Amino acid sequence: MSDAHDQEELPPLGSSAELPTLDFSTFVLSIIGSAYVHLGDAPSPDGREEQNLVLAHQDIDLLSLLQEKTKGNLTGDEERLIEQALYDLRMRYLEVSKRS
Repeated sequence: MSDAHDQEELPPLGSSAELPTLDFSTFVLSIIGSAYVHLGDAPSPDGREEQNLVLAHQDIDLLSLLQEKTKGNLTGDEERLIEQALYDLRMRYLEVSKRS
């Protein structure tokens, strides 16, 4: 796929204060945020609040896949983050889907 050489060819992003540190937890949090947008609990980047249960389900499935594929390779905090997020999102998905 890509290697360190490929990353060197990318243009600089600008000030590092603009973006959070790139790590596993930040990646997981971005998927969690996306799920809440798709559940209609948070506004989308364009400011609209739209519910899309198909995409919310896909976000939850993606987190579940990450949990499965990274099992045994995460810190305790990372494991708890995914586990708690999956529980919360699944419960919220059930609430929202019952109303739809």
